[in-house]
Amino acid sequence: MSDINDAIEQIARGTVDLIKREDLETRLKTGRPLRIKAGFDPTAPDLHIGHTVLLNKMRQFQDLGHEVIFLIGDFTGMIGDPTGKNATRKPLTKADVAENAKTYAEQVFKVLDRERTEVRFNSEWFEKMNAADMIRLAAQHTVARMLERDDFNKRYTGGQPIAVHEFLYPLVQGYDSVALKADVELGGTDQTFNLLVGRQLQEQAGQPPQIVLTLPLLEGTDGVQKMSKSLGNYIGINEPPNAIFGKTMSISDELMWRYYELLSFRCSLADIARMREEVAAGQRNPRDCKVDLARELVARFHDEAAAEEAIRYWNETIRGGQMPDDIPLKEIAAPAEGVRIGVLLKLAGLAPSTSEAMRKLAQRAVRVDGEVVEDRDLSFQPGAEFVLQMGKRQFAKVKIGAE
Repeated sequence: MSDINDAIEQIARGTVDLIKREDLETRLKTGRPLRIKAGFDPTAPDLHIGHTVLLNKMRQFQDLGHEVIFLIGDFTGMIGDPTGKNATRKPLTKADVAENAKTYAEQVFKVLDRERTEVRFNSEWFEKMNAADMIRLAAQHTVARMLERDDFNKRYTGGQPIAVHEFLYPLVQGYDSVALKADVELGGTDQTFNLLVGRQLQEQAGQPPQIVLTLPLLEGTDGVQKMSKSLGNYIGINEPPNAIFGKTMSISDELMWRYYELLSFRCSLADIARMREEVAAGQRNPRDCKVDLARELVARFHDEAAAEEAIRYWNETIRGGQMPDDIPLKEIAAPAEGVRIGVLLKLAGLAPSTSEAMRKLAQRAVRVDGEVVEDRDLSFQPGAEFVLQMGKRQFAKVKIGAE
């Protein structure tokens, strides 16, 4: 029994809800490997460390001897997840989904054990369904229950349109659990309603209802909003080692502890608590703790040698104030009247948008050939060559050509 309690404590680490703990305990007592499911809609081709909060939990289940199913929602991706949206989300085309999904399977094995991972696509069962099957599925839930979901309720009471196909999304996600006979489903806290629909549909299908495990949404490097590629506050698991290391070092000291709790394999909660106490007592520099976290992430997504090289680069280039030798060249075409600095930062790949570029300019975080740029209207004509820098770690060697 102590082994089961230990397993439950490990599983519960970093989670928000465990529904129901007694059901999990009962199934663990049987001794059979549980089927653990987590679904990912391929709305973008690359995974970031926010996604790995779920992947890390799946890996814990693998290490405890359970079966993990990495479900790619190629069918649900064509519906478009309405979770957290205040407007109807544009569905992806089949071609979009296929293009995005093909990189997922390889990326996940930077965390999961390839030999113990079952990769599935929910088009396997949904493409076999006809219209009558989908109507029968829709009949298993009511509009009133759907409107209990917070984002649907807000849109309905606020007079915002809700397309009928959006009501299908929780049902389709829930049916995945029926098709896979899942014992446990993992998801972010924004997915709680959908995960509970899965429990209901399993009961109606005569299956034991799955245990629901929700995990927090990881804040991005800004420490405010959910990590998102579109917001530019992400750390991609396929990014170069120096980028992963540098972005991790850029987070606040307070956010670092949350990253440790949700992302670290090497540190137990007791280890993290001890580090926090040492930092609070002035016995340890928080920067050193951050270096250890950044090293662990780079080693996981690349290797130990890459992690040590990233530390060397950071110490010599970023902390030492040196300009790197391997700055990528960006050739940018511009009209005769030139291109303004805000647009240039976006075109050079240093800012996700011109509005973010302008924000960095206001913070005096932009340099040209080492000089701080204060003129928001500064423009560059064809023929100009210079080194563009944003913040401490983003550089681009820019060559302006004529359109």
